[in-house]
Parts: sequence; structure tokens; C-alpha cells
Amino acid sequence: MPIKIPRDLPAYSQLEAENIFVMDEKRALSQDVRPLQIVVVNLMPLKEVTELDILRSLSNTPLQINVMFLQMETHKHKNASASHLEKFYVKFPEIEHRNFDGMIITGAPLEKMDFEEVTYWEELTKVMKWAQDHVTSTLYICWAAQAGMYYHYGVRKVFLKEKLSGVYLHHVIHRKDPLVRGFDDMFYAPHSRYSEACRQDIISNSKFKILADSKEAGIYIVSAEGGKNVFVMGHPEYDRYTLDNEYKRDLDKGIAPNMPVHYYPGNDPKKRPRMQWRSHANALYTNWLNYYVYQVTPYIL
Repeated sequence: MPIKIPRDLPAYSQLEAENIFVMDEKRALSQDVRPLQIVVVNLMPLKEVTELDILRSLSNTPLQINVMFLQMETHKHKNASASHLEKFYVKFPEIEHRNFDGMIITGAPLEKMDFEEVTYWEELTKVMKWAQDHVTSTLYICWAAQAGMYYHYGVRKVFLKEKLSGVYLHHVIHRKDPLVRGFDDMFYAPHSRYSEACRQDIISNSKFKILADSKEAGIYIVSAEGGKNVFVMGHPEYDRYTLDNEYKRDLDKGIAPNMPVHYYPGNDPKKRPRMQWRSHANALYTNWLNYYVYQVTPYIL
């Protein structure tokens, strides 16, 4: 699928090197189609890494997509250059008058904090409230999934005794739901977090439809309000080495983390990690774009 992004975005050359179809603004103007308008709220500290992960994940349908990145204006960015944010990101006041076909809110390394302690929580809640009337479907990832469930439905956060990190086996529930169409009965997905959304709160809320679960990692995919809000508790967009980088970063910081499970061959961190989740990750993003965005959104936004 052609992803429409600025040619000078750092991810552009890497995506081309991976043989992923990207399109710059000049070529897109020559095509008589309406691209889907997707806004990505990038909360991860390493902006460029997450940009690449998300764009790669959106690259597997024939739909043309115009991707815009949104930053939190009330957050001080320590790991992203001001020039990069100024050039490639917008702030909420610049887009709040607009409508979008879809929105993705990424995870953030904030699981050890209560939501109200997050510096940009008030701003993020404004975005989540705005999305209910201005976005056809919103996809919440990892910490954002916990935050969205808490804000919209009052689902409590549960702190884990130790970090959940690794690649875990999941099983499909409600196989006929379009979001898991094409999934195998069992599939793998990466997780990296210190907390989870309260399982009992999810199960007892009739607005939720649990689509995938894991004995080790817990509830994975939940849809609400017919796909208006979609919550993914893990990180399907992660690259092969993302968990490896996080693990070795924490080792360098002296945190003494547990080794990611089901990840390194023979549990040897010196060996190349296995990539076991890409096909289902691609199916998840493709299904969301097709069935919950493209098939639902109005032609005239």
C-alpha cells in the first residue's frame, strides 16, 4: 500500500530499502483517490524508531494513507530533537477543527505511574474526548490501551509484580470478528509493560468484546462500541530487535530486568531474536484499516 509521508522524513529511506511502497506528496497529487487520513499520537520517547515501526505496520493494504504525527504540547521531549518535532509533527490546536478516518495512540513507558500523574494527561484526555466525535476509529496500543480504557470506561490499572517482557502465545476469541479475520487459532505477540488493565473490569463491562487472550500475558485485543475504540495491550508493531534494545538498555541502567521470554534462541541474548509475530501484526493493522476505518468512514470527512 502507498503510505503518503514527507520524502525527508527519516523513515522514508528505510521503508524504501525494505521494499515498502511509500509515496511523496508530489506523486500523491497525481492520483484521483481520497487517501485515508490517519493521525498518529506518538507518545514513545524514541520518536523516529516508533515512526518507522508504525509506518511499516500500515504498509500492507492497497489503500492510500496520509499519515500525520501528533505530539503532546505539554510534554518536554528529552529524546527527540526540537527540529524533528517542528518539521514533522503537529500540535492538537492545529487539528482539533478537523476530522480523521483513524487515529493511533502509541504506548509510553509510564506503566509505573498513575494516569493523573502523567504530565500531559489533561492534554491526552482532550484528544481522546475529541476523537469520539472527530475520528471514525481509534487504535490504542499498550499503555495507551490502559489509558483509553481508564478514561472512557473506568477500567482500573493493575500494577504487576515484575515486568512482563517477551513474545507470548495468544488464542483467538470471536473468530468471526473482522479484526481477527485471517488469524490462526494461536499466534504470538510481543509485550513490554509493568501494568495491565484490570481483567475483571473488562470481563464485566458489556461494551467490551474480547477478541484475543493469553494464559501468560492476559487479555490482548479488545474492541468497544463496534470498533469505534480498539485496544491492543501489547506491541504488535515492534521490530525484531526492539525488545532486545529495551532489555540491554535496562541492563546498562542497572535495573537487572528479567530476560524477555520466548524471544532469544536458547535464551541466549547474544543470538539473533526470533521474529514470530510479524504476519499476525500485519493482519491486525490491515484488518483495522479495512474493516473499522475504510469500510465505515464517510467519503467526505
